[in-house]
Amino acid sequence: FRPLRVIADKFNVLQMGMVASERVFKVLDNDDYIKNEGNYAPASVKGKVEFDNVCFAYNDEQWVLKDIDFTLEPGQTAALVGHTGSGKTSIISLMNRLYHIQKGSIRIDDVDVKEFQLEHLRKNIGVVLQDVFLFSGSVMDNLTLRNPEISREQVISAAKMIDMHDFIMQLPGGYDYKVMERGSSLSLGQRQLLSFIRALLYNPSILILDEATSSIDTESELLIQKATDTLIQGRTSIIIAHRLSTIRKADKIIVLDKGEIKETGTHDELLEKGGFYAKLYEMQFAKLPGAVAS
Repeated sequence: FRPLRVIADKFNVLQMGMVASERVFKVLDNDDYIKNEGNYAPASVKGKVEFDNVCFAYNDEQWVLKDIDFTLEPGQTAALVGHTGSGKTSIISLMNRLYHIQKGSIRIDDVDVKEFQLEHLRKNIGVVLQDVFLFSGSVMDNLTLRNPEISREQVISAAKMIDMHDFIMQLPGGYDYKVMERGSSLSLGQRQLLSFIRALLYNPSILILDEATSSIDTESELLIQKATDTLIQGRTSIIIAHRLSTIRKADKIIVLDKGEIKETGTHDELLEKGGFYAKLYEMQFAKLPGAVAS
């Protein structure tokens, strides 16, 4: 019976391979991606951001965002606050035009993002995510992304602004230190600080920051708080905020729940209202002042 069992096993492997290949080809055949149809490429972007009754769904069955409406003036900072699944990540994804919106409009400097040349739009929006991508290569290459227009002196200057120069110089080889794939040889805090330098080098008019929720050492925590202040200075910033210190400093807090904006205002204004944010604050922040929210 052994030959029959071997044949049966091979048949099962073949079936699994066919199912897997169907999924792969479904992705490859998908035309649903953002095409570069705009040609607007201004010499400078001031950073005014408007969401005008934006509705969005990953599929037609369930709305992820419903009637999202807010305005940020150039240089303002907005903190997005809400439970997991409330729509925070979807909002920052739409800023970069990673998806089409079904209703409403998103404007930068009073121009619909659809009118922007896609590369120009994304060049003016810096993104620092929780899961920082570092590739196998030198620290210098990871920071410049091998852009020949960025000099070594610019990198060192940016690293000093983020207070990371001394740390980098302590690494074997300094800026030529070989980073392992995905930065596995560095801590979470160190990886995020390197991504701050990367964002600073490209000097975007608009910054999107997703704060890390994972526990990090105290030294990195303090450096990240200081680096955040440096990075958002003089530029419009949208932050998925998990730290009370970030939320308190924001010009505007946008409180999300199930894809809708429940409240907007400053920290003190929303606490005084005693509404949704006040309850969220009591649950997530009040017992851990200054700490990372869950």
